[in-house]
Amino acid sequence: MEEIEVPTEHLHESIKEKLEEGGGESWSMYLAISTALMAVLAALGSLFAGHHSNEALLCQLKASDSWNYYQAKGIKYEVVSLMKEIKTDPAETEKLNEKMKQYKDDQAEIKKEAEVSMKESEGHLQQHVILARSVTIFQISIAISAIAMLTRRKFLWYGSMAFSIIGLVLFIMGMR
Repeated sequence: MEEIEVPTEHLHESIKEKLEEGGGESWSMYLAISTALMAVLAALGSLFAGHHSNEALLCQLKASDSWNYYQAKGIKYEVVSLMKEIKTDPAETEKLNEKMKQYKDDQAEIKKEAEVSMKESEGHLQQHVILARSVTIFQISIAISAIAMLTRRKFLWYGSMAFSIIGLVLFIMGMR
C-alpha cells in the first residue's frame, strides 16, 4: 500500500510571510506553532499508518502460505488414502493409516497458525485505518489553520485546534 503524503512545504512559507506582514499579532505565533505541531503529528501518523499497512500485508502473506501448506497436506492425505485402498499388506496399511493421521494432525496445527496470522493482519489493518483517518483530520486542521492565518480569523484557528484534538485522539487510538 502506498504512503499517505502530507503536503506542508508551501504552508510553512505562507505562514512565515503572513507573520512578517502582520506585524506580529500575538496569536499568530501560537497559530504557527500549533500548525507546525499538527504537521509533525500528521507526518508521524502517516509513518505509523504505513507501517501497519505493511505489517498487515506481511501477515496476510503468511496466512496465505499457511493455507497453501494446509491444502498440500490435504492432497497428501488423499493420495495416501488412495494408496491404502490398493495395498493389501496389513503392515503397509498400518503405516499408511499413521501417515494419514499425521497429515490430519498437521492440518489442524497449520489451520491454527493461519488463523492467527489472519487475525494479526486484520488488527494491523484496523490500526492503519485509524491512523490514516487521524492523518486526514490533521490535514484538515492544517488547512483550516492556513485559512485562519490568511484571513486573520481567530475562530478558524480554534476550529483547527478542535480538529487537531480529534486527530490526536485517533492517533492515540491507532497507537495502542
